[in-house]
Amino acid sequence: MTPPISPETNSRPVLRAIAGTTGYLGLGTALALVAGALYFILVPGGASRVAPDAANAMGPEDALVQSGAMLVGFGIATWLIGFKLLRLTREDLRWFPRLPGLRWFGWGLLMGAAPALLTLGVAMATTDAALLPDRGGLTDYLRAVGLTALVLLPAAAAEELAFRGVPLVALGKSIGRIPATICTSILFGLIHLFNPNQTPLGLLNAAVAGVLLAVAFYTPGGIWTAVGAHLGWNVTLAGFDAPVSGLIFPIPWLNYRAGHPDWLTGGPFGPEGGLLATGALAVAIAVATRWTVKEPAA
Repeated sequence: MTPPISPETNSRPVLRAIAGTTGYLGLGTALALVAGALYFILVPGGASRVAPDAANAMGPEDALVQSGAMLVGFGIATWLIGFKLLRLTREDLRWFPRLPGLRWFGWGLLMGAAPALLTLGVAMATTDAALLPDRGGLTDYLRAVGLTALVLLPAAAAEELAFRGVPLVALGKSIGRIPATICTSILFGLIHLFNPNQTPLGLLNAAVAGVLLAVAFYTPGGIWTAVGAHLGWNVTLAGFDAPVSGLIFPIPWLNYRAGHPDWLTGGPFGPEGGLLATGALAVAIAVATRWTVKEPAA
């Protein structure tokens, strides 16, 4: 007869996943801070670029440096902890080949842009939110949106690597996808805690957005779809001159005026801080779930 499995033995994979995830997030964050610090120390004039309000008025170079540092930090952490310690594979992390991945990246863009457009549209239809004219012309607008997309792409990739990479996969293998999605989404929400003009509803919506990104991760496109959805949401909001998680990306030609009340439209934090975004994200999650790949049998 097969001896019964003791609770202590049965808990080892869970404890290993928790320890691995904790170590991964800690190591990745530490390495990202070191990489960012080295840039500002070694690049001439780099230290002078750090301003007290940099989070609310982050320039393109600052944002690219931050994203690059995260990619370096969590890339090394993925290799050391994900591949070497936890023995995860590229297939486990859902790093699929480039060509099919690009197609699913496009679907991810739509998956993120659609709820953002829904949030903005409903806000303008039901409140005093509005799009107002601004300086500049269409050419200036398209140039600014293109530059903003280029800046936000590595940021989306870095955050997906950090949260929909080793943590989601390692926890998913030990406690299941749904509990892992909830845990990583709460962590994803908490990293927005110190964003400008943050509100409790903004934190909640960041976590709900994390659920949508986890669902995107479990579609056939894997990490490609998750990065696309992340980028689609951020670029759509920024393209309408709305704040993105409290961060401002100046866009000419259009000026988005947030309506009232703030708890509905998001106010200064941007649409992500309002109840309209909660509803739009919930609809997107329900639709996107139809395309997820079934969890392998244990």
